[in-house]
Amino acid sequence: MASPAEVLIAATPLVLAGVLLVGLLWPATRAMPFAYLTAVVIGFGVWGMPGDYIVAASIVGAMTAIQILWIVFGALLLLYTLMQAGAFDRINEGFAQISDDRRVQVVLIGFFLAAFIEGAAGFGTPAAVVAPLLLALGFPALAAVIAGLIGHVLAVTYGAVGTPIIVGIENPLGSTAATETAITDAGFTVQAYSVEVAVWAATYHALVGFVMPLFAVGMVVYFFGDTEERSLEPAWEVAPLCLFSGLSFVVPYWLAAQVSAEFPSLMGAMIGGAIVVGALKAGYFVPDEEWDFPDREEWPAHWVGTIEPGRSSGGGAAGGTGDGTAVADGGAVQRRSTQQMSLLRAWSPYILLVTLLVVTRIVDPLPALLQEQFVGVGKFSFLFTTSWPDILGTGLGGGISWVYVPGFWLFVCALFAIPLYGMDGERVKAAWGEALQKLVSPLIALVFVIAMVQVMLQSGAHAEGAESMIFVLAQATADVVGPAYPFIAALIGALGAAMAGSNTVSNITFGGFQFEAASQLGLPTQLIVGAQAVGGAIGNLVAIHNVVAAVATVGLVGQEGRVMRLNLIPLLYYAIGVGIFASVFSYVLFPGLF
Repeated sequence: MASPAEVLIAATPLVLAGVLLVGLLWPATRAMPFAYLTAVVIGFGVWGMPGDYIVAASIVGAMTAIQILWIVFGALLLLYTLMQAGAFDRINEGFAQISDDRRVQVVLIGFFLAAFIEGAAGFGTPAAVVAPLLLALGFPALAAVIAGLIGHVLAVTYGAVGTPIIVGIENPLGSTAATETAITDAGFTVQAYSVEVAVWAATYHALVGFVMPLFAVGMVVYFFGDTEERSLEPAWEVAPLCLFSGLSFVVPYWLAAQVSAEFPSLMGAMIGGAIVVGALKAGYFVPDEEWDFPDREEWPAHWVGTIEPGRSSGGGAAGGTGDGTAVADGGAVQRRSTQQMSLLRAWSPYILLVTLLVVTRIVDPLPALLQEQFVGVGKFSFLFTTSWPDILGTGLGGGISWVYVPGFWLFVCALFAIPLYGMDGERVKAAWGEALQKLVSPLIALVFVIAMVQVMLQSGAHAEGAESMIFVLAQATADVVGPAYPFIAALIGALGAAMAGSNTVSNITFGGFQFEAASQLGLPTQLIVGAQAVGGAIGNLVAIHNVVAAVATVGLVGQEGRVMRLNLIPLLYYAIGVGIFASVFSYVLFPGLF
């Protein structure tokens, strides 16, 4: 058993990251290099890691970061291509024209559209896109941010086409010999095990999160309704619509998780949204009376920032005049969509994306073929997959799947969209420029945070019987918390996401930690790691990076603390709900799971 001093030293890189990110509000691009260097010093000086093992672990982290960035680039390129073409505005118009009731707009745009964007692009994109859309419809800026952040929570676990599970859970567990051996000894491949984790995460989300449309509406009507007498009565009036919407989302969402982590958020948003839109158009669940915000002159000053509701935010997808005229956006020119573009045409690239992902995941022999390594040079192999199986002779290995991962298919769909929408060179250039610009900060932050985690994970790999920093931390946490561990597993994931601003990074940082803690306590690892994946999602509600990005798009810079305080309400609800289910599942219903 590790001494208290060893536990404290092992925790130092994570504590330092938390202090710099949350305490001092450093950006991740500054904080994570310091945390990485701290892990290197501790690994070398305290854990006795040879230099070649430190370098090899760092290379594994860098390769993982490149694969994540390939997915992020494809997701952002497709999103910005649709924005430049006006297709995204057309999608938003399709939702907005169904009802002028603000509660219905929260459900359709703040929930379904935000969930879809999260499933397709992830990495803080939904709130930064949806908030200005709602602002342009006439929402108070603060209400728009709250609705967008709460609405996308269910989708975060599978954001950017499954990245938090595929890269955040599968890759780290497969890169550590001890965890990979434990998983294979239990009769799973690491990939199959990650699918089981995805299923349990979807189960928690379905049981706890189906009320999130009602939660989002309740937050909006209670805090942004009558300024003299707060009431939840307007929310209860649309409770049938909200609950129907939640169930319409979580059923296809949960079913899709049985197949792959790429699909739940996309399928839940597309199928559920279509069902709800159809029901509303048929006259079901339509409110008897339209609800709106108080008159503009009654709004408190903190509801609104530097951009007036109903006007362009200058921040991305929303804004403009709504009549097909051009809108300036940071030097680039975007054209608002008009009714001339059909909704089917606007949605076509994403429909193609889902089709390609389904075909390449379930139609044999494509899944195996697309992961083949066709060309080898020395110890390297590349083409469809770049791999380095024995880095510097350490036995540590890494790889990048260029074609199998969603990044390639997102890229293909972005190229398909150019002739589909008849885009000129200026708009194509603007879309590429936006996507590449957005990669700079994630590039620096991800390389260092994942390299730090790999150093911590591999810190015991150089000597037989040596335990890694992550193992020491997990053992100490298990000893302190004991049987109550399932109740706090989601909170640990939420802490990681709140610090790093990413479900993926939270999973990379704490996925192995949660696996080891569950193993130490004899708990079902699938359930605990699944709770981690959910916790990483709900932590996005108060992740400073996401909040800053969202408030900036609606001119609310300086109100980050107010947003985070309000979002603690749904975060605590979710964490407690998942904690209860994780405890019941672990001790009563499914104690025999691996």
